[in-house]
Amino acid sequence: MSILSRRFITLFLFVLTVHLGVWAPSVLAGVAEGYILGVGDRIRVTVFGHEDLSGEFEVDGAGRVSLPLIRDVDAEGLTLRKFEQGIVDKLKPDFLINPKVSVDVLNYRPFYIIGEVKKPGSYAYVNGMTIVNAIALAGGYTYRAKENNVLIIRADDKSREKESADHDTPVLPGDVIEVPERYF
Repeated sequence: MSILSRRFITLFLFVLTVHLGVWAPSVLAGVAEGYILGVGDRIRVTVFGHEDLSGEFEVDGAGRVSLPLIRDVDAEGLTLRKFEQGIVDKLKPDFLINPKVSVDVLNYRPFYIIGEVKKPGSYAYVNGMTIVNAIALAGGYTYRAKENNVLIIRADDKSREKESADHDTPVLPGDVIEVPERYF
C-alpha cells in the first residue's frame, strides 16, 4: 500500500469519525440512564442540602463507593438509579428523614482495543462512541487487519462471548474490541 493511499485512508477515517460524532449522540442519547456502574467509574454524588455528604468518588476494586457517614455502598453492577436508592436506604433510617440523592458519571471506565490496530490498548470512553471512532483513536487498522470482521466482547455480558460488530456498533465502557488478523 502506498504512502498516498495510507494517508487517504487515515484522512477518510478522521472525516468519518467527525461525521459520526455529530450524529451518534442523538442516536445513543440516554446511555447514562441505563448505564451499569463498574470498577474504575468516577461519579459525583449529590445529597441535596448536605454538601458535607456530597462529592466525587470512584468505584473501588471491590465494586463499592466509600461515602461520608455511611461508608461503603455497593455500586458495581447497579444502574445509577439503583445506586441512588442504595444511598437513600442507608441514609434514611438513621441520618436523614427524606434524603434526595443524585448520581452522575464523571468519567466512565475505559474500553479496550486489541489486535490489528496501530495502537492497541485502553482508551477513555466518550458517550456516543462507535467502533469506527474507537479504531480511529487506536490509529486505524494495520495492513494485516481483517477490517470486515471486527469483534466485540461486551463488559456487561457475563458469558464474555465475542460478537460480530460493524462500524456503527456502539461501544460501551469496559468493552473489548478485537480486530483479527487476515490471512493471505
